Amino acid sequence: MNANIMVVVGEASGDAHAARVVTALKQRAPALNISGIGGDKLRAAGMDVTIDFSELAVMGLVEVLKKYRHLKGVFNQMVELLKDQRPDLLILVDYPGFNLKLAKQAKKLGIPVVYYISPKVWAWRKGRVKTIQRVVDKMLVLFPFEVPIYEQAGVPVNCVGHPLVDAVKRTLTTQQAKEKLGLQQDNKVIGLFPGSRRSEVDILLPLMIQAAERIHQQYPESQIVVPLAPGLSRDTLGPVLAASPLPIQLIDSDFYELTSACDAIVAASGTVTLEIALLGVPHFICYRVSPVTYKIMRRLVRIPYVGLCNIVTGKALITEVLQDDVTVERLEEELRDRLTRPDQQAVAEDIRQQVLSALGPSGGADNAAHQIIAMLAE
Repeated sequence: MNANIMVVVGEASGDAHAARVVTALKQRAPALNISGIGGDKLRAAGMDVTIDFSELAVMGLVEVLKKYRHLKGVFNQMVELLKDQRPDLLILVDYPGFNLKLAKQAKKLGIPVVYYISPKVWAWRKGRVKTIQRVVDKMLVLFPFEVPIYEQAGVPVNCVGHPLVDAVKRTLTTQQAKEKLGLQQDNKVIGLFPGSRRSEVDILLPLMIQAAERIHQQYPESQIVVPLAPGLSRDTLGPVLAASPLPIQLIDSDFYELTSACDAIVAASGTVTLEIALLGVPHFICYRVSPVTYKIMRRLVRIPYVGLCNIVTGKALITEVLQDDVTVERLEEELRDRLTRPDQQAVAEDIRQQVLSALGPSGGADNAAHQIIAMLAE
């Protein structure tokens, strides 16, 4: 099959999910020409990355407003590419504020649109379903509970399953992972996972580090690690880490191996928390945005949780520390709890089993590729 596909992602998790689908597409149809907005994982999968997703990575309503002119410039550039290249299919991945507007432009140009990874219409802005019904030709959703939402609105939809069901496989024990990464096997490892957006890092990482400093005073043998997330650079994280007296290790290696090496993790809310849960590592979630953004979100969001594990299971499985509760003292308390309580590993394993059972069918990336190839063949 010889066709042109354009893919648009806006953040690291979308880059990873889309890369798995692009890999599956290339296996089925090697002649496909795929280009668009992405990152290193999509490049590695064989996509021609016209614009790096780091140009779009920002979180929070106020934060988006600050970068509006820049984001508008990227959007206009993508519209021109759609006009010039006229792809046979546009695949939009999550990032609804940008992507739904782009879908409208594609509709005007007669370009079919597949939306992979649904906007969180079940949490807030339910009216987006009407927009999706007008401008999207097919929804490929990750969670079974999303299907009836779109069916009731008359939107063609398939649940392809969450790709992490297949992607997240623990291959090393905690001790083996520590050894492979050059960490002391007999000493506890604390993971600070502040997210992949610069705005998240700026707000959360300093607080995480201060909490880790307090833990380190009590347990001097503890080791502190920070992953180098896609979309971030050592130049971004280096000055923040250097300001701390702790010997914090910034690790740019296999993410699952690093996660497996941790005895406890504090993580920004996002897809990464599903990965941590599926690897069976004790952790908790924290998140904080500007006060204005938070006030607006509190009025709009209609579900009791922000963490994906809690959302998909409908239970408060993972502790969520949010907004004003995100203090050094609270982060220290939660980290110490996970490092010292003897039942934490058993709790983490129970969470892993519950999350896995809630994530839908296996073969997510292959299922999505099958649906996309079928649309191209129509």
